[in-house]
Amino acid sequence: DDLHERGDSSNVLHLHGELTKARSSAYPDLIYDIGYNDINPGDTCDRGAQLRPHIVWFGEEVPMLDAAAEVVRTADQLLIVGTSLQVYPAAGLVYEVDIDVPITVIDPGEPASVSRARVIRKGASEGVREWVSRYL
Repeated sequence: DDLHERGDSSNVLHLHGELTKARSSAYPDLIYDIGYNDINPGDTCDRGAQLRPHIVWFGEEVPMLDAAAEVVRTADQLLIVGTSLQVYPAAGLVYEVDIDVPITVIDPGEPASVSRARVIRKGASEGVREWVSRYL
């Protein structure tokens, strides 16, 4: 989704792709902005191949993983919101952060253990408010 952009976030890195874009099933570098329109059978790229959502499905390579790891390596704080930290390779990004960088996990469930992380067991809205009041 594009909620971050609609919320005026900057420097958003879409690790798992973007639903407002489509790409060729045969030529992955052919990417099209489709907004909120559907992709239907028979919708093709300029070279005639079927279009598909510009997202990463389970088992596919995550092309933005190296860029995400670099962002994590340069972070002053790492805030992880709404994930179990059990789906790799994305879950492994937490181990890219420098040893001196504070890590906070916000999730109402039981996220995978990150030994040095502070855990706030609340939903995203309430948990982020608590994080802001405690740590910023």
